[in-house]
Amino acid sequence: MQKEMTFLEHLDELRSRLIRIIASVAVLSLFFFLFGVKEAAVGGYRVFYPFPDVYDNISAMVLRQIEHDLLPPGVKLITTEPAQMMIVTIYASLFLGLIFSMPVVVYELGKFVNPALFVHERRVLSKVLIPSVILFVLGAVFAYYLMIPFILQFLLGYALVSDVAAYLTIESFMSFIFWFLIAMGLAFQLPIFMVGLTSVGAVQAETWKHNFRYAVVAISVFGAAVTPDGSGVTMLMVAAPMILLYALGYLIARGQKPKIG
Repeated sequence: MQKEMTFLEHLDELRSRLIRIIASVAVLSLFFFLFGVKEAAVGGYRVFYPFPDVYDNISAMVLRQIEHDLLPPGVKLITTEPAQMMIVTIYASLFLGLIFSMPVVVYELGKFVNPALFVHERRVLSKVLIPSVILFVLGAVFAYYLMIPFILQFLLGYALVSDVAAYLTIESFMSFIFWFLIAMGLAFQLPIFMVGLTSVGAVQAETWKHNFRYAVVAISVFGAAVTPDGSGVTMLMVAAPMILLYALGYLIARGQKPKIG
């Protein structure tokens, strides 16, 4: 039988796991910031390999791809401070480092909370882990390919139609993109949250149905909080898929057999 840890021992374990998480993010972030990608021909095949380059690094390549994919035609990106582009590249490196460190983050946090869970709670956690990752990716993909292009085109369209020069700072543009990717990835976790609470007996499935109207209000407030305009159109683009996800979460939770204790 495992010995029960004291409060200070729990704090020490948490510190150790957080250090490993931070180290993982830091190492990967430095890699994305310090290395670019070069191409070589080996035996008739194209081979890509990392090569030290603080200017044309992997993060800068990602930023250029985002600009190509999402910046509306006629809109120009500018930098207003000498270090602004470097700072944005550092932010991008940290973002990539965090994304690619997620297996380490999930593993370390899972190992930390695992002893405090009941057996059935551990089973629930293991079952929702992969769907949670899939939903996060789907949320980010939905934001990248559908929501963000529409919002940018909708908001900047007024300036372009009026023949007004449209300029965005690189920092504001990329912060907007990264924020939306994370926000929608987390928003798509809604069914996981609902099913998890029902599976451990914290919330009855029918409670989700009875509180649907309140959920719509809360989702609309969330949509208004993460969208940059007051038109209501972009808020609807955020709220509509979340309402559908809420309904999906209820349907799945209804088939769960809650266990308590």
